[in-house]
Amino acid sequence: AMSEEFDIVNREMIAGKPRQEALRALADRTGVEDVKSFVAMLIQTEKLGTSLSQSLRVHADSLRTKRRQRAEEAAAKTTIKLVFPLVLLLFPALFIVLLGPGVIQVFKVLFPVLQR
Repeated sequence: AMSEEFDIVNREMIAGKPRQEALRALADRTGVEDVKSFVAMLIQTEKLGTSLSQSLRVHADSLRTKRRQRAEEAAAKTTIKLVFPLVLLLFPALFIVLLGPGVIQVFKVLFPVLQR
C-alpha cells in the first residue's frame, strides 16, 4: 500500500538519502503515472521554493479532472455497449407487441379462409 511506500521513503531519508532521490525511487518502485506526477510536483516545489499547499491544490485539481475524464470515457463506452442488446433483444419484442395485432387483422382480411 502507499503507506508502506511512504514509510520506505521516510526510512531512506533517515538513512541519509536525499529527499529527491528517495522520492524518485518511490516513483520508480510504484510505476503509477499519478504517483510519478505527484513526485515530480513535490521535487519541483522543493527546488523552486514555491508554496507546497498551493502546489498540492493544483495537483489535486488536475487529478480530479483526469478522474472525471476517465469516468466520462467509461460512460461513453457503456452507452455503445448497450446499443447491441437493445437492438437484438428489446426492439424485436417491441415490434411484436406493437405490430402483432395489426398483422393479425391484415391476415384476417386478406385470408378469410384461414379463420375457423
